[in-house]
Amino acid sequence: MLTVLPDGVRLERGFGGLDRLVIQTAEAMAHVYLHGAHVTHFQPRGARPILFLSRESRFEEGMPGKAIRGGVPLCFPWFGPRPGDAAAPAHGLARLLRWEVGDVVRDDRGRVRASLRQGANDYTRRFFPHDFEAVFAVTVDAGLHLELIVRNAGQAPMAIEEAFHTYFAVGDVRRVSIHGLEGAPYVDKTDAFARKPGEAAPLALTRVTDRVYPGARGAVTIVDPTWARRIVLTKARSATTIVWNPWIENAKAMEDFGDDEWTEMVCVETANAMEDLVTIASGEQHSMSATIEVR
Repeated sequence: MLTVLPDGVRLERGFGGLDRLVIQTAEAMAHVYLHGAHVTHFQPRGARPILFLSRESRFEEGMPGKAIRGGVPLCFPWFGPRPGDAAAPAHGLARLLRWEVGDVVRDDRGRVRASLRQGANDYTRRFFPHDFEAVFAVTVDAGLHLELIVRNAGQAPMAIEEAFHTYFAVGDVRRVSIHGLEGAPYVDKTDAFARKPGEAAPLALTRVTDRVYPGARGAVTIVDPTWARRIVLTKARSATTIVWNPWIENAKAMEDFGDDEWTEMVCVETANAMEDLVTIASGEQHSMSATIEVR
C-alpha cells in the first residue's frame, strides 16, 4: 500500500470502515473508495456536489463485496447481465473488488491524479477467463476527469464492455433536460430492448427510463433549472451513452436506494456496450475517458 501521498491527499476510513482517498485541490474535493475504485463524491469549491450517493447504499467489502449505490460505479468487463451466465454479477467484476493504490501525484498546476490498479485473479477467472491489467485514473481540478485503461495480458483477443455508470445529483429530475442525444436512435430496455428512432427534442424524463444509445460519441449536457446549473459530460473512445432513472416503483423495489431518491438523480453513462463492445488484441491496451464539468 502506498504510504506517501502528496499534499491535499489522504487515505482514511470512510463509510462502512472502507478505505477511501480524499483528494482536495484549490478548486474541488473528491472521495475515491478502494472498494470498486469508486468515486463517491465530487464537489467544486462553493458549489453543490455533482454526484448523487444514496443514503441507503451498502459499503461492504469481501470477495466479492457489495456495489456502492451512487457516485461512479465502474462497470467492467461486461455491462448488464453476463450473457450465458446467470451466476455472474451484473455489470461485471470491477465495482465489487478492492483495488490497489498506484501513483498519486500533484502537478505544478495543483491538479491531483490518483491511479488505482486491478488485475486478473482466481475470482475474476471464474467468470471472465482472461488475464488483464486495469488502471483507473481519477484527476481532480475544477472538473472531474476519469480514465480506464485496460491491457490484455493474455494470449487471445479479449472482448470487453465498460461503463462509468455516473449518478448525477439534480434538484428535481422531472424538470431536467438532457441535451446532445437529439436524433440518436436508442435501445429501450424498458420495452423489451426495442430499437427506437431518435427524438428531435432534448430528452425530458417522465417515467422509468433505461436507454442505451449506440454510436453516441458526443458531449451531453444536463440542464438543471432547479439548481440553476448545467453539467457537461465530454468523453473520448466511448461509443455508447446510457441514460437511466428508476422512477417510482423501481426505486421502491431497490433495497439499497431510498424510495423517494429517484427525484434527486439521473444516470448519464459513458460506455462501450452492446454492439460497441471493444476487442483488445493480445499485448494491446484500450482506454476510455470522460470529463465532468459545471458551466
